[in-house]
Amino acid sequence: MQLPEIPLRRYSTAASTLQFSTVVPTWPRKASLRELWTQMKSFSNEELLTMLDDLESDRVERKERLSGDVKTAARQAVCAFANDLPGNKQAGVLFIGATDGGKPSKTPITDELLRTLSDFRSDGRIQPFPVISVSKEKLKGHDMAVITVMPSDMPPVRFDGRIWIRVGPRRAIASAQDERILNEKRKFLDVPFDLQPVPTASLPDLSRTVFENDFLPSAFAPDILETNGRTYEERLSSCKMIVSPDNTTPTVLGILTLGVRPQDFLPGAKIQFLRIEGTQLDNDVSDELLIDGTLSEVLRSAETKLQSHNRRAVDIVSQPRHQLTPDFPQVALQQILYNAVLHRTYEGTNAPTRITWFEDRVEIISPGGPYGSVNQKNFGQSGITDYRNPNIADVLKTLGYVQSFGRGIPTARSAMAKNGNPEIEFECSQSAVSCTLRRKK
Repeated sequence: MQLPEIPLRRYSTAASTLQFSTVVPTWPRKASLRELWTQMKSFSNEELLTMLDDLESDRVERKERLSGDVKTAARQAVCAFANDLPGNKQAGVLFIGATDGGKPSKTPITDELLRTLSDFRSDGRIQPFPVISVSKEKLKGHDMAVITVMPSDMPPVRFDGRIWIRVGPRRAIASAQDERILNEKRKFLDVPFDLQPVPTASLPDLSRTVFENDFLPSAFAPDILETNGRTYEERLSSCKMIVSPDNTTPTVLGILTLGVRPQDFLPGAKIQFLRIEGTQLDNDVSDELLIDGTLSEVLRSAETKLQSHNRRAVDIVSQPRHQLTPDFPQVALQQILYNAVLHRTYEGTNAPTRITWFEDRVEIISPGGPYGSVNQKNFGQSGITDYRNPNIADVLKTLGYVQSFGRGIPTARSAMAKNGNPEIEFECSQSAVSCTLRRKK
Protein backbone atom coordinates (compact mmCIF):
# COMPACT_ATOMS: atom_id res chain seq x y z
CA MET A 1 0.00 0.00 0.00
CA GLN A 2 1.42 3.39 -0.99
CA LEU A 3 1.80 5.83 1.86
CA PRO A 4 -0.44 8.90 1.54
CA GLU A 5 1.16 12.09 0.32
CA ILE A 6 1.77 14.53 3.18
CA PRO A 7 2.21 18.10 1.94
CA LEU A 8 5.45 19.75 2.94
CA ARG A 9 4.82 22.76 5.13
CA ARG A 10 6.65 25.90 6.05
CA TYR A 11 5.68 26.80 9.59
CA SER A 12 6.90 28.74 12.58
CA THR A 13 8.03 27.33 15.89
CA ALA A 14 9.10 29.21 18.99
CA ALA A 15 12.68 29.01 17.80
CA SER A 16 12.66 29.56 14.07
CA THR A 17 10.96 29.12 10.73
CA LEU A 18 11.69 25.79 9.11
CA GLN A 19 11.59 24.54 5.56
CA PHE A 20 12.21 20.92 4.66
CA SER A 21 13.46 19.64 1.35
CA THR A 22 11.84 16.63 -0.26
CA VAL A 23 14.64 14.28 -1.22
CA VAL A 24 18.38 13.98 -1.76
CA PRO A 25 18.71 13.04 -5.47
CA THR A 26 21.30 10.30 -4.97
CA TRP A 27 19.21 8.47 -2.39
CA PRO A 28 16.49 5.91 -3.12
CA ARG A 29 13.14 7.22 -4.33
CA LYS A 30 10.20 7.52 -1.93
CA ALA A 31 8.85 4.08 -1.26
CA SER A 32 5.76 2.26 -0.12
CA LEU A 33 5.88 0.42 3.20
CA ARG A 34 6.34 -2.92 1.48
CA GLU A 35 9.16 -1.54 -0.65
CA LEU A 36 10.71 0.11 2.39
CA TRP A 37 11.12 -3.24 4.11
CA THR A 38 13.30 -4.31 1.18
CA GLN A 39 15.08 -0.98 1.14
CA MET A 40 15.96 -1.27 4.84
CA LYS A 41 17.81 -4.50 4.20
CA SER A 42 19.46 -3.60 0.91
CA PHE A 43 21.12 -0.20 1.19
CA SER A 44 24.29 -0.52 -0.83
CA ASN A 45 27.63 0.62 0.55
CA GLU A 46 27.55 3.48 -1.92
CA GLU A 47 24.16 4.67 -0.60
CA LEU A 48 25.32 4.35 3.00
CA LEU A 49 28.48 6.32 2.22
CA THR A 50 26.39 9.05 0.62
CA MET A 51 24.24 9.29 3.75
CA LEU A 52 27.28 9.15 6.02
CA ASP A 53 28.88 12.14 4.27
CA ASP A 54 25.73 14.28 4.02
CA LEU A 55 26.08 16.51 7.09
CA GLU A 56 22.87 18.49 6.45
CA SER A 57 20.48 15.57 6.14
CA ASP A 58 17.37 15.13 8.32
CA ARG A 59 17.57 11.37 7.72
CA VAL A 60 20.98 10.65 9.22
CA GLU A 61 22.61 10.81 12.64
CA ARG A 62 26.09 9.70 13.71
CA LYS A 63 27.46 8.60 17.08
CA GLU A 64 31.09 7.71 17.83
CA ARG A 65 30.16 5.08 20.43
CA LEU A 66 27.22 3.88 22.51
CA SER A 67 27.97 4.78 26.11
CA GLY A 68 26.62 7.06 28.83
CA ASP A 69 24.15 9.66 27.63
CA VAL A 70 24.67 8.56 24.03
CA LYS A 71 22.24 5.66 24.61
CA THR A 72 19.51 8.17 25.40
CA ALA A 73 20.41 10.33 22.40
CA ALA A 74 20.36 7.26 20.14
CA ARG A 75 16.85 6.36 21.31
CA GLN A 76 15.77 9.96 20.70
CA ALA A 77 17.12 9.66 17.16
CA VAL A 78 15.20 6.43 16.55
CA CYS A 79 12.03 8.11 17.83
CA ALA A 80 12.59 11.14 15.58
CA PHE A 81 13.21 9.01 12.47
CA ALA A 82 10.06 6.98 13.20
CA ASN A 83 7.99 10.19 13.38
CA ASP A 84 9.35 11.38 9.99
CA LEU A 85 7.98 14.91 10.43
CA PRO A 86 9.49 16.17 7.12
CA GLY A 87 7.45 13.52 5.27
CA ASN A 88 10.41 11.88 3.53
CA LYS A 89 8.65 8.51 3.60
CA GLN A 90 12.12 7.00 3.61
CA ALA A 91 14.08 5.20 6.27
CA GLY A 92 16.29 7.17 8.62
CA VAL A 93 19.75 5.86 9.48
CA LEU A 94 21.73 6.03 12.71
CA PHE A 95 25.44 5.20 12.44
CA ILE A 96 27.34 4.01 15.52
CA GLY A 97 31.09 4.23 15.03
CA ALA A 98 31.20 7.50 13.06
CA THR A 99 32.21 11.02 14.06
CA ASP A 100 29.98 14.04 13.46
CA GLY A 101 31.97 14.64 10.28
CA GLY A 102 31.28 11.13 8.98
CA LYS A 103 34.71 9.65 9.63
CA PRO A 104 35.20 6.25 11.33
CA SER A 105 35.69 6.47 15.10
CA LYS A 106 37.14 2.91 15.13
CA THR A 107 34.72 1.81 17.87
CA PRO A 108 34.56 -2.02 18.19
CA ILE A 109 31.19 -3.27 16.92
CA THR A 110 30.50 -6.26 19.14
CA ASP A 111 27.60 -8.69 19.27
CA GLU A 112 26.66 -7.21 22.63
CA LEU A 113 26.45 -3.74 21.08
CA LEU A 114 24.24 -5.02 18.25
CA ARG A 115 21.94 -6.76 20.75
CA THR A 116 21.66 -3.55 22.78
CA LEU A 117 20.68 -1.62 19.67
CA SER A 118 18.12 -4.27 18.70
CA ASP A 119 16.53 -3.93 22.14
CA PHE A 120 15.59 -0.33 21.27
CA ARG A 121 12.61 -1.77 19.45
CA SER A 122 10.98 -3.65 22.29
CA ASP A 123 12.30 -2.38 25.62
CA GLY A 124 9.15 -0.28 25.95
CA ARG A 125 10.77 3.15 26.16
CA ILE A 126 9.83 4.02 22.56
CA GLN A 127 6.08 3.75 21.92
CA PRO A 128 4.51 2.57 19.71
CA PHE A 129 7.15 0.05 18.74
CA PRO A 130 9.51 1.36 16.06
CA VAL A 131 10.34 -0.89 13.11
CA ILE A 132 14.13 -1.05 12.91
CA SER A 133 16.87 -3.08 11.29
CA VAL A 134 20.33 -3.41 12.91
CA SER A 135 23.42 -4.55 11.01
CA LYS A 136 27.21 -4.34 11.03
CA GLU A 137 28.71 -2.81 7.89
CA LYS A 138 32.28 -2.06 6.81
CA LEU A 139 32.40 1.58 5.68
CA LYS A 140 35.51 3.61 4.92
CA GLY A 141 37.60 0.63 5.94
CA HIS A 142 36.11 0.21 9.44
CA ASP A 143 33.13 -1.54 11.03
CA MET A 144 30.08 0.52 11.92
CA ALA A 145 26.68 -0.39 13.35
CA VAL A 146 23.85 0.77 11.10
CA ILE A 147 20.35 1.20 12.57
CA THR A 148 17.73 1.71 9.89
CA VAL A 149 14.41 3.11 11.13
CA MET A 150 11.17 2.82 9.21
CA PRO A 151 8.66 5.75 9.31
CA SER A 152 5.78 4.87 11.62
CA ASP A 153 2.24 4.37 10.40
CA MET A 154 1.00 5.45 13.82
CA PRO A 155 2.66 8.74 14.76
CA PRO A 156 3.29 10.45 17.06
CA VAL A 157 5.96 8.13 18.45
CA ARG A 158 7.26 8.95 21.95
CA PHE A 159 10.44 8.20 23.84
CA ASP A 160 9.98 8.37 27.62
CA GLY A 161 6.85 10.50 27.21
CA ARG A 162 8.35 13.02 24.75
CA ILE A 163 7.81 13.30 21.00
CA TRP A 164 11.14 13.72 19.20
CA ILE A 165 11.42 15.02 15.62
CA ARG A 166 14.11 15.93 13.12
CA VAL A 167 14.68 19.64 12.49
CA GLY A 168 17.14 19.56 9.63
CA PRO A 169 20.29 17.76 10.88
CA ARG A 170 19.35 17.96 14.57
CA ARG A 171 16.80 16.53 17.00
CA ALA A 172 14.15 18.52 18.87
CA ILE A 173 11.05 18.01 21.00
CA ALA A 174 7.88 18.46 18.97
CA SER A 175 5.85 21.62 19.41
CA ALA A 176 2.05 21.61 19.47
CA GLN A 177 2.06 22.44 15.75
CA ASP A 178 4.50 19.61 15.02
CA GLU A 179 2.27 17.20 16.92
CA ARG A 180 -0.80 18.29 14.94
CA ILE A 181 1.06 17.53 11.72
CA LEU A 182 2.04 14.09 12.99
CA ASN A 183 -1.56 13.38 13.93
CA GLU A 184 -2.65 14.35 10.41
CA LYS A 185 -0.20 11.80 8.99
CA ARG A 186 -1.76 8.92 10.88
CA LYS A 187 -3.59 6.51 8.60
CA PHE A 188 -6.96 5.09 9.62
CA LEU A 189 -7.62 2.78 6.69
CA ASP A 190 -4.75 0.45 7.59
CA VAL A 191 -4.40 0.44 11.37
CA PRO A 192 -4.71 -2.26 14.02
CA PHE A 193 -8.13 -2.89 15.47
CA ASP A 194 -7.23 -1.10 18.70
CA LEU A 195 -6.97 2.22 16.79
CA GLN A 196 -10.13 1.88 14.76
CA PRO A 197 -13.00 4.26 15.60
CA VAL A 198 -16.07 3.06 17.51
CA PRO A 199 -18.87 4.68 15.44
CA THR A 200 -21.58 4.37 18.11
CA ALA A 201 -19.45 6.08 20.79
CA SER A 202 -19.03 9.80 21.41
CA LEU A 203 -16.79 12.07 23.47
CA PRO A 204 -18.92 11.88 26.67
CA ASP A 205 -18.33 8.11 26.69
CA LEU A 206 -14.72 8.82 27.75
CA SER A 207 -13.85 9.81 31.32
CA ARG A 208 -12.05 13.13 31.34
CA THR A 209 -11.17 12.65 35.01
CA VAL A 210 -9.38 9.35 34.36
CA PHE A 211 -7.60 10.86 31.35
CA GLU A 212 -6.32 13.98 33.09
CA ASN A 213 -5.66 12.61 36.58
CA ASP A 214 -4.46 9.06 35.86
CA PHE A 215 -3.37 8.60 32.27
CA LEU A 216 -1.65 11.87 31.31
CA PRO A 217 0.69 11.99 34.35
CA SER A 218 1.79 8.44 33.51
CA ALA A 219 2.18 9.08 29.78
CA PHE A 220 4.03 12.40 29.71
CA ALA A 221 7.01 13.92 31.44
CA PRO A 222 6.05 16.62 34.00
CA ASP A 223 7.71 19.45 32.06
CA ILE A 224 5.72 18.53 28.95
CA LEU A 225 2.45 18.66 30.89
CA GLU A 226 3.36 21.99 32.48
CA THR A 227 3.81 23.67 29.10
CA ASN A 228 0.77 22.01 27.55
CA GLY A 229 -1.46 24.56 25.82
CA ARG A 230 -3.49 22.10 23.76
CA THR A 231 -7.21 21.55 23.97
CA TYR A 232 -8.77 18.48 25.56
CA GLU A 233 -9.60 17.12 22.10
CA GLU A 234 -6.04 17.66 20.86
CA ARG A 235 -4.61 15.82 23.84
CA LEU A 236 -7.01 12.90 23.37
CA SER A 237 -6.06 12.71 19.70
CA SER A 238 -2.36 12.83 20.52
CA CYS A 239 -2.83 9.80 22.80
CA LYS A 240 -4.90 8.04 20.09
CA MET A 241 -8.03 7.96 22.24
CA ILE A 242 -10.11 9.68 19.53
CA VAL A 243 -9.80 9.83 15.76
CA SER A 244 -8.73 13.48 15.55
CA PRO A 245 -9.48 16.87 17.14
CA ASP A 246 -12.07 17.49 14.42
CA ASN A 247 -13.51 13.97 14.55
CA THR A 248 -13.94 13.19 18.23
CA THR A 249 -15.19 9.63 17.73
CA PRO A 250 -13.43 7.47 20.36
CA THR A 251 -11.13 4.71 19.18
CA VAL A 252 -11.19 1.17 20.55
CA LEU A 253 -8.12 2.15 22.58
CA GLY A 254 -9.96 5.15 24.01
CA ILE A 255 -12.97 3.09 25.03
CA LEU A 256 -10.85 0.39 26.67
CA THR A 257 -8.60 2.88 28.47
CA LEU A 258 -10.95 5.71 29.40
CA GLY A 259 -14.45 4.40 28.76
CA VAL A 260 -17.20 5.19 31.26
CA ARG A 261 -18.83 1.86 30.33
CA PRO A 262 -16.44 0.06 27.95
CA GLN A 263 -18.49 -3.14 27.79
CA ASP A 264 -21.42 -1.23 26.23
CA PHE A 265 -19.29 -1.07 23.08
CA LEU A 266 -16.93 -4.04 23.50
CA PRO A 267 -18.93 -6.70 25.39
CA GLY A 268 -16.05 -9.19 25.48
CA ALA A 269 -13.64 -6.80 27.18
CA LYS A 270 -14.07 -8.38 30.61
CA ILE A 271 -12.76 -11.25 32.72
CA GLN A 272 -14.80 -14.18 34.01
CA PHE A 273 -13.41 -15.75 37.19
CA LEU A 274 -14.52 -19.15 38.57
CA ARG A 275 -13.25 -21.00 41.63
CA ILE A 276 -13.99 -24.73 41.32
CA GLU A 277 -14.02 -27.03 44.38
CA GLY A 278 -12.40 -29.93 42.59
CA THR A 279 -10.50 -30.71 39.41
CA GLN A 280 -13.37 -30.89 36.89
CA LEU A 281 -15.41 -28.09 35.41
CA ASP A 282 -18.67 -29.72 36.55
CA ASN A 283 -17.61 -29.69 40.22
CA ASP A 284 -19.14 -27.17 42.63
CA VAL A 285 -18.37 -23.48 42.19
CA SER A 286 -17.30 -21.78 45.44
CA ASP A 287 -16.62 -18.30 44.03
CA GLU A 288 -17.33 -16.46 40.80
CA LEU A 289 -17.00 -12.93 39.53
CA LEU A 290 -17.54 -11.15 36.20
CA ILE A 291 -15.04 -8.30 36.10
CA ASP A 292 -15.69 -5.30 33.85
CA GLY A 293 -14.54 -1.69 33.52
CA THR A 294 -11.50 -0.12 31.87
CA LEU A 295 -8.31 -2.06 31.22
CA SER A 296 -6.83 -0.80 34.47
CA GLU A 297 -9.94 -1.60 36.52
CA VAL A 298 -10.24 -5.08 35.04
CA LEU A 299 -6.60 -5.95 35.74
CA ARG A 300 -6.61 -4.57 39.28
CA SER A 301 -9.75 -6.49 40.22
CA ALA A 302 -8.50 -9.70 38.62
CA GLU A 303 -5.14 -9.43 40.43
CA THR A 304 -6.94 -8.96 43.75
CA LYS A 305 -9.12 -12.01 43.11
CA LEU A 306 -6.12 -14.17 42.18
CA GLN A 307 -4.21 -13.08 45.25
CA SER A 308 -7.14 -13.84 47.56
CA HIS A 309 -7.23 -17.48 46.38
CA ASN A 310 -3.49 -18.06 46.39
CA ARG A 311 -2.88 -20.01 49.60
CA ARG A 312 0.49 -19.98 51.34
CA ALA A 313 2.08 -22.97 53.06
CA VAL A 314 4.41 -22.63 56.06
CA ASP A 315 7.71 -24.55 55.93
CA ILE A 316 9.20 -24.96 59.45
CA VAL A 317 11.45 -27.95 58.69
CA SER A 318 13.80 -27.35 55.76
CA GLN A 319 14.96 -23.83 56.69
CA PRO A 320 16.30 -22.29 59.94
CA ARG A 321 13.40 -19.83 59.81
CA HIS A 322 9.89 -20.66 58.70
CA GLN A 323 9.18 -19.90 55.04
CA LEU A 324 5.88 -18.94 53.42
CA THR A 325 5.51 -20.41 49.93
CA PRO A 326 2.39 -19.84 47.82
CA ASP A 327 0.63 -22.47 45.74
CA PHE A 328 1.51 -20.28 42.73
CA PRO A 329 4.05 -17.44 42.47
CA GLN A 330 1.97 -14.27 42.23
CA VAL A 331 4.23 -12.80 39.53
CA ALA A 332 3.54 -15.79 37.28
CA LEU A 333 -0.22 -15.36 37.65
CA GLN A 334 0.14 -11.65 36.92
CA GLN A 335 2.28 -12.09 33.80
CA ILE A 336 -0.01 -14.70 32.26
CA LEU A 337 -3.04 -12.53 33.09
CA TYR A 338 -1.45 -9.46 31.45
CA ASN A 339 -0.55 -11.49 28.36
CA ALA A 340 -4.08 -12.85 28.09
CA VAL A 341 -5.63 -9.36 28.20
CA LEU A 342 -2.99 -7.77 25.96
CA HIS A 343 -2.84 -10.36 23.19
CA ARG A 344 -6.49 -11.40 23.03
CA THR A 345 -8.71 -10.41 20.12
CA TYR A 346 -11.34 -7.78 20.85
CA GLU A 347 -12.74 -7.91 17.33
CA GLY A 348 -15.74 -10.01 16.33
CA THR A 349 -16.20 -11.79 19.67
CA ASN A 350 -18.16 -11.33 22.90
CA ALA A 351 -16.11 -13.97 24.72
CA PRO A 352 -14.42 -12.77 27.92
CA THR A 353 -10.95 -13.70 29.09
CA ARG A 354 -11.56 -16.69 31.37
CA ILE A 355 -9.76 -17.59 34.61
CA THR A 356 -10.75 -20.93 36.13
CA TRP A 357 -9.13 -21.87 39.44
CA PHE A 358 -9.25 -25.61 40.18
CA GLU A 359 -7.88 -27.43 43.22
CA ASP A 360 -4.78 -28.51 41.32
CA ARG A 361 -4.32 -25.84 38.66
CA VAL A 362 -5.28 -22.45 37.23
CA GLU A 363 -6.40 -22.18 33.60
CA ILE A 364 -6.39 -18.82 31.80
CA ILE A 365 -7.99 -18.72 28.37
CA SER A 366 -7.51 -15.78 26.00
CA PRO A 367 -9.85 -15.41 22.98
CA GLY A 368 -8.00 -15.34 19.67
CA GLY A 369 -5.21 -17.60 18.50
CA PRO A 370 -1.55 -16.72 17.91
CA TYR A 371 -0.92 -13.62 15.83
CA GLY A 372 1.60 -12.52 13.20
CA SER A 373 5.01 -14.15 13.50
CA VAL A 374 3.80 -16.22 16.47
CA ASN A 375 2.19 -19.53 15.52
CA GLN A 376 1.07 -22.75 17.19
CA LYS A 377 4.52 -24.32 16.85
CA ASN A 378 6.70 -21.49 18.17
CA PHE A 379 4.29 -20.06 20.76
CA GLY A 380 6.08 -19.25 24.01
CA GLN A 381 9.58 -19.58 22.58
CA SER A 382 12.05 -16.98 23.81
CA GLY A 383 12.51 -14.02 21.49
CA ILE A 384 9.44 -14.72 19.35
CA THR A 385 6.69 -12.18 19.89
CA ASP A 386 4.18 -10.14 17.94
CA TYR A 387 1.40 -7.72 18.84
CA ARG A 388 -2.21 -7.91 17.73
CA ASN A 389 -2.90 -4.82 19.86
CA PRO A 390 0.28 -2.69 19.82
CA ASN A 391 -1.43 0.39 21.21
CA ILE A 392 -2.99 -1.50 24.10
CA ALA A 393 0.55 -2.72 24.79
CA ASP A 394 1.67 0.92 24.94
CA VAL A 395 -1.10 1.78 27.42
CA LEU A 396 -0.28 -1.17 29.69
CA LYS A 397 3.37 -0.11 29.65
CA THR A 398 2.40 3.50 30.39
CA LEU A 399 0.19 2.48 33.31
CA GLY A 400 2.92 0.27 34.76
CA TYR A 401 1.41 -3.17 34.17
CA VAL A 402 4.13 -4.14 31.68
CA GLN A 403 7.74 -3.34 32.55
CA SER A 404 9.33 -4.66 29.36
CA PHE A 405 7.93 -6.30 26.26
CA GLY A 406 8.44 -9.89 25.22
CA ARG A 407 9.45 -11.09 28.70
CA GLY A 408 6.12 -11.98 30.29
CA ILE A 409 6.17 -15.70 29.59
CA PRO A 410 9.91 -16.15 30.41
CA THR A 411 9.33 -14.26 33.68
CA ALA A 412 6.36 -16.48 34.55
CA ARG A 413 8.30 -19.64 33.73
CA SER A 414 11.24 -18.59 35.86
CA ALA A 415 9.00 -17.73 38.81
CA MET A 416 7.21 -21.08 38.58
CA ALA A 417 10.51 -22.98 38.54
CA LYS A 418 11.87 -21.07 41.55
CA ASN A 419 8.65 -21.77 43.48
CA GLY A 420 8.82 -25.49 42.68
CA ASN A 421 5.80 -25.59 40.36
CA PRO A 422 5.61 -27.75 37.21
CA GLU A 423 6.33 -26.20 33.80
CA ILE A 424 3.61 -23.93 32.40
CA GLU A 425 1.52 -25.62 29.69
CA PHE A 426 0.19 -23.83 26.60
CA GLU A 427 -2.43 -25.03 24.16
CA CYS A 428 -3.09 -22.98 21.03
CA SER A 429 -5.83 -23.11 18.43
CA GLN A 430 -7.10 -20.69 15.78
CA SER A 431 -9.67 -19.30 18.21
CA ALA A 432 -7.97 -19.26 21.63
CA VAL A 433 -4.81 -19.66 23.67
CA SER A 434 -5.10 -21.65 26.90
CA CYS A 435 -2.46 -21.51 29.64
CA THR A 436 -2.35 -23.97 32.53
CA LEU A 437 -0.37 -23.28 35.71
CA ARG A 438 -0.23 -26.32 37.97
CA ARG A 439 -0.17 -26.11 41.75
CA LYS A 440 3.02 -26.75 43.67
CA LYS A 441 2.99 -30.29 45.05
